[in-house]
Amino acid sequence: MRVITGSARGKKLKAPDGMEVRPTSDKVKEAIFSIIQFEVPGASVLDLFAGSGQLGIEALSRGASHCVFVDKSPSSLAVVRQNVESAGLIHSSRILGLDAMDYLKTAKSGLDIAFLDPPYRKGLILPALELLESKMNEGGIAVCEHESEIQLPENAGGCFRLLKRYRYGTVSVTTYIKDSSQSEESERN
Repeated sequence: MRVITGSARGKKLKAPDGMEVRPTSDKVKEAIFSIIQFEVPGASVLDLFAGSGQLGIEALSRGASHCVFVDKSPSSLAVVRQNVESAGLIHSSRILGLDAMDYLKTAKSGLDIAFLDPPYRKGLILPALELLESKMNEGGIAVCEHESEIQLPENAGGCFRLLKRYRYGTVSVTTYIKDSSQSEESERN
């Protein structure tokens, strides 16, 4: 696992031990960042269910202004901290040891990009998106990595509209954009 491009390009990243963490492959990570590449510079980023922190670190390396890393696993948090420090990105990072849903209930708004890569088969993406929408800026992007046998809906929460779906073998990536006009339109009907 490595940082693909930007200020920390080529930096090797560690992954936490155990079956709960599935580091995003370089192929999928490259695909994700080709999708959102123009949104990253200056963005406020959330890496929810951070694991190794590699998605948030990649965003910071590519010019995001700051990233909040959230994971409840102490071993994952230790790896995130090591990775952020070794990439030289600690000054633009906040690392929190919290349950993802608890964090979303109290988080501040103003996010431009959110990465959601929860443990598989736990049904966490849709509830997380519902809590996340009030924290996202209009036009903000939610990137959801999940098992391919799950197809997420066209709309999530009240304001997230499907941008695109991608499949990479057993892994799928579904991207949403926050579009409040969608919610206003459904209220009028």
